Amino acid sequence: MKNLRLAGLVFTASMALAGTAFAQDTITIGVAGPMTGQYASFGQQLKNGADMALADINAAGGVNGKKLAIEVGDDACDPKQARAVGEKFAGMRVPFVAGHYCSSSSIPASEAYAEGNVLQITPASTNPTFTERGLWNTFRVCGRDDQQGAVAGNFIARNYKGKNIAILQDKSTYGKGLADETKKALNRAGVKEKLYEAYTQGDKDFNALVSKLKAAAIDVVYVGGYHTEAGLILRQMRDQGLKAQMISGDAIATNEFWSITGPAGEGMLFTFGPDPRKKPTAAAVVKKFKDKGIDPEGYTLYTYAAIQEWVEAVKKAGSTDAKKVAATLKAGTWDTVLGKISYDPKGDIKIVDYVVYKWNKDGNYTELSGPPS
Repeated sequence: MKNLRLAGLVFTASMALAGTAFAQDTITIGVAGPMTGQYASFGQQLKNGADMALADINAAGGVNGKKLAIEVGDDACDPKQARAVGEKFAGMRVPFVAGHYCSSSSIPASEAYAEGNVLQITPASTNPTFTERGLWNTFRVCGRDDQQGAVAGNFIARNYKGKNIAILQDKSTYGKGLADETKKALNRAGVKEKLYEAYTQGDKDFNALVSKLKAAAIDVVYVGGYHTEAGLILRQMRDQGLKAQMISGDAIATNEFWSITGPAGEGMLFTFGPDPRKKPTAAAVVKKFKDKGIDPEGYTLYTYAAIQEWVEAVKKAGSTDAKKVAATLKAGTWDTVLGKISYDPKGDIKIVDYVVYKWNKDGNYTELSGPPS
């Protein structure tokens, strides 16, 4: 009996030592976003990008002799939940997080990360506030809403001059911010919207709002918000016979939008960066995704790029210390699946080029090559 007990103690000690060895040989990083809830399709994009990045990095030998592992944080695009995720990762001493998706999550989480010495690169949060607060740890591989809004506002002014325009927003950090930046650009171009209205995230019945749009004879509806509500608004517009052109932002870049609208989504326009799936720098990785039956849509490749550049900065810095890596990131230019990325002192990328996309009748979106038809 004594021998069995001794053997058990030896086994337990061996397992503990093995676990310690594994921990020493592994760097755990975080990926955070809406893994559940109505925006979970974007959380899946972030996770898909992170999983593929880790598989490729580990197959190539890892980082400074260590393999990478992922811890997933689900914020459901809720600010309080995002702060809790941030505190959890900081408590784990995770050196880096790729995330979050919603700006209303990235902003509160970034404060927990800054306090806990965690570097954050968001693949998708576009609200300017994220990088405007002077935090040392905030980066993004996407553009900003003041840049995206300028493209949208100028596009509307150029192509729909003399039309009745409505601007809608969902009261979220992202949606209101994007709508307001679009409004500023539109107004600067000498065009005044006829209506400016707010709705609530999570609503499903927009018939009263659509009736108001019809009564005002609206020709163009700009939506600052996410794909779920935008898709329902569009469908209900068509059900009521309102043929107004709908235009929105990068939160429409998910195939789930079409699953909400069906054929009513045909002709919908939205702004987003040039399709990363078509970049030569992404060709090999895109093939790997497709071989696995995954469409690397939306922010999938942005997440891959965020992890990719962090790894290269860690190698150059010779350390995973977040402040050292942050300084290294800002001082360099990084080759990624998105192309070359370099940063300004705030943590924003230096080159941004939003373009306009159109949803086609086959349920896919393509870059608009000329004026809308």
